[in-house]
Amino acid sequence: MRFGIVVSRFNSFITERLLLSAIDGLVRFGGTKKNIDLVRVPGAFEIPLAARKLAETGKYDAVICLGCLLRGDTAHYDVIVNEVTRGIGQSAQETGIPHAFGVLTCETLEQAIDRAGLKMGNKGFEAALAAVEMASLASGIRDRSSASLRSAGQPRRLSPQDRLAAGRKQVPRFARNDKPLSQNDKSSRNGKSKKKTKRK
Repeated sequence: MRFGIVVSRFNSFITERLLLSAIDGLVRFGGTKKNIDLVRVPGAFEIPLAARKLAETGKYDAVICLGCLLRGDTAHYDVIVNEVTRGIGQSAQETGIPHAFGVLTCETLEQAIDRAGLKMGNKGFEAALAAVEMASLASGIRDRSSASLRSAGQPRRLSPQDRLAAGRKQVPRFARNDKPLSQNDKSSRNGKSKKKTKRK
């Protein structure tokens, strides 16, 4: 299997630990370092866009998102947490490629350190395991559905990548309902509008 990893540079003291453990998890359970592509982004807010770009290539079985957000004195933390979570989830649903959520959202630096390899384990490793499991699950579902379709003599169902490509194509005019009005339709519409003005 092939995996993409998006990691933020902000709070790199934490995110680099998450990254090393995520790669370790993928090598143990999913493949080799050659099948892992790494993308670095400035901060957590940029993770969803980079993850979506990776998923849309159709090259990856899963995308792992790694970052670290620490609460400050303003509402900035809450805004970023909500947007990052929503963006990653939306990317996974719309592309059909599993996304593993490895973004720490902690109150203090001590909490983040605990979740990057100390008391609470390493969330990067856990994200890697989730990515491997979801990629295997998605692959199994695709294989099962395509086998049942072939046995039933039905055409193959489109993959997420095929659906993305198809969605970008424009619908031809003959298949749409927005055909231009004929002369009769125009005149009848004009007649109706004239009748309304006479009643007034």
